[in-house]
Amino acid sequence: MRVVIAGSSGLIGTALVSSLRGDGHDVVRLVRRSSAGPDESRWDPQKDRIDTGILADADAVVNLCGVGVGDKRWTGAYKQLIRDSRIAATDVLAEGVAEAGVPVFVNASAVGYYGDTGDRVVDETSPSGTGFLADTCRDWEAATAPARTSKTRTVLLRSGIVLSPHGGLLGRLKTLYSFGLGGRLGNGRQYLSWISLEDEVDAIKFVLARDDVAGPVNVTGPAPVTNAQFNGAVARTLHRPAPWIVPGFALSALVGEFAQEGVLAGQRAIPTVLENAGFRFRHNTIGEGLDAALMR
Repeated sequence: MRVVIAGSSGLIGTALVSSLRGDGHDVVRLVRRSSAGPDESRWDPQKDRIDTGILADADAVVNLCGVGVGDKRWTGAYKQLIRDSRIAATDVLAEGVAEAGVPVFVNASAVGYYGDTGDRVVDETSPSGTGFLADTCRDWEAATAPARTSKTRTVLLRSGIVLSPHGGLLGRLKTLYSFGLGGRLGNGRQYLSWISLEDEVDAIKFVLARDDVAGPVNVTGPAPVTNAQFNGAVARTLHRPAPWIVPGFALSALVGEFAQEGVLAGQRAIPTVLENAGFRFRHNTIGEGLDAALMR
């Protein structure tokens, strides 16, 4: 396949490019600087600029664009950047793949679509929730409309927390836990839908190849855990104590509005579409996922 990837320099994108090329696929990376070779193409989604010739030759387009939701404090400006970095890129690519007749469009989304689900299990048939993240995910997915209404098979990747020591949540927490500073956040009952980086990449390659998979797909491990369970599992994996409890008010003071939606709330999302389509996870439990991320 010839696959065009936007957002290829992030945690998931870097791993996906390497894996696809290792399988013998031709990968073109969309970049926002001058291209450094024939495997790169410059684009500017904020100015609606893209080389449509690149899309015309593509068998699939994968969009993983978006600044980190928890990378900075949620000011009004940063919340707008969270939205713009996702929706503007999706607008441009969805229009482009529809015009070029690209067979497959795989677009990132997140389990934040469901809002705070408490201990209620949700799958791809569940409705959207409320809050900034749910609203953003809903608008993000809606921006794929030009592709969905054309002949392009469109997949919406509702990803959970991706486990890797090199970035994301676990990358930030690893050092704290290594020094015995890990602990439960809030009451610890909020759910965390997680997936190993290897399974995330495998799932994307799976939906690229499966003509019968379209629409929303929860890209999460089969067994979501509570924050308290996650805390205990990280401590066991690293053989370090994690006795601390960080109360909700302290988290709100530390990271602001993000604490309420991104830390103290959670989703108990299960990957019904992937499992029904025959996808097999490498890592089915949080222990297996953490071993893969932290012990290799």
